[in-house]
Amino acid sequence: MSHQNLIRIENGVARHPDWRMAEPLNLEIAQGEQIAIVGDNAAGKSRLVEILTGHYPLLRTEVQYDFGPAERRLVSENVRYISFRDSYGEQDGTYYYQQRWNQHDIAEDSPTVRQALERLSKPADEGAGAHMAASLGIMNDEQLLDKPLITLSSGELRKFQLTKALLGQPRILILDNPFIGLDAATRDQLRDMLEHLTRGTSLLVILVLSRTDEIPTFITHVLPVEGLRLRPKLTRQEYLDSLSPTASPDLQRLEWITRLPAKDLAAEAFYPQQGGEILRFRRVSIRYGERTILRELDWTVCEGERWALSGPNGSGKSTLLSLVCADNPQAYACDIRLFGHRRGTGESIWEIKRHIGYVSPEMHRAYMKDLPAIDIVASGLSDSVGLYVRPRPEQRDACLGWMRIFGIDHLADHTFLRLSSGEQRLCLLARAFVKDPELLILDEPLHGLDLRHRALVQAVIETFCRRPHKTMVMVTHYEEELPACITHHLRLRRER
Repeated sequence: MSHQNLIRIENGVARHPDWRMAEPLNLEIAQGEQIAIVGDNAAGKSRLVEILTGHYPLLRTEVQYDFGPAERRLVSENVRYISFRDSYGEQDGTYYYQQRWNQHDIAEDSPTVRQALERLSKPADEGAGAHMAASLGIMNDEQLLDKPLITLSSGELRKFQLTKALLGQPRILILDNPFIGLDAATRDQLRDMLEHLTRGTSLLVILVLSRTDEIPTFITHVLPVEGLRLRPKLTRQEYLDSLSPTASPDLQRLEWITRLPAKDLAAEAFYPQQGGEILRFRRVSIRYGERTILRELDWTVCEGERWALSGPNGSGKSTLLSLVCADNPQAYACDIRLFGHRRGTGESIWEIKRHIGYVSPEMHRAYMKDLPAIDIVASGLSDSVGLYVRPRPEQRDACLGWMRIFGIDHLADHTFLRLSSGEQRLCLLARAFVKDPELLILDEPLHGLDLRHRALVQAVIETFCRRPHKTMVMVTHYEEELPACITHHLRLRRER
């Protein structure tokens, strides 16, 4: 192999049929190039990366690497890959949904961020690796370093995963949608750090991006992937010049939402009168040990309001939503009213949840059972993480209807873990809408979606919220992702 090529594949065909691209792979990545792999959801980006990293072996050939000038030669020593699911934490089989809020269930010996990083940092690595990691800011954040890993927000967890990868001083760093879950300041920090590393070291960075508007300026070349086919490599500018405007969503298809039958809420005992308070927080504080997450928060949301909830990583956004969704036991010690009822006055969590549709990074992390996609959607009817009651025919029709709205009805019988990360997110969004909830809680709902699907989801939210008795709270770190129907904004700050 030519010394000028860091990675080379010639007529590569994955050994297992389920791993294959639509045609043999031919690829060269030269020394000094910095790469973005781009494509729509389910285009084959992750499959290509799994081949590049050797996770999907090839027939009659192999991926050829030249790791010079690094002295280490093993792929495992030189390649670090942070996948989409890594941003939600380690999958050790013990994690369950709501664990982050039930901290009495967390073992006393559960490692903190500091302990986890100290185990990775060796004396020989304290030079470049520690310097790279420090650039992301986590090494000097005492509050974050002392947190157990299980308690990290999705944004904090992403920073930890990046720091962990950099401490290994990789020759090749592959990051799947690295900017999702990060606030604007941290996204800028990460872009600057990666640009600094690519200019000052021999590091090859490969970014896997669903958002074609997030290709950093340090990227030199783009590998487009379409329909499980790798298209010819382009320079960054050539690729940007080739982009066409994103097609508008099929609004006619969304008319199905407007025709859904209205509920008789007057017959609901656990729901306020029309226009009443959906939720009210009065001087709510949440603490874990010596750490304060929320401090004396007052907040009232009335029926029909659509709130944007924002704040930096670790400011308590997901903790706040866990109180609304009856997932956090600390709610019983706070002055919180949901749907006109004070928490802890005899209501069941199921009375609360029957009116709420919810999607979040924590929920995505919890869905690790390889059930058919339609069963994942149907689990929203019973508010279970996993399907425990088989849906009736009319319920199955509702599931298929919402899957059709999100463009994934053809995946109804495909198992969840075999879907792309974007398809999984669309599946969980359909789950949030399937029972036609009165309160929609959307925590980073557009994570990992391409431009076309982001526009579709925004249009679905807009259409849904135009119907009577619909209230929404949405979290995003991207202001442009907020739908036009937003009426109010709550901004949290990180407590110190």
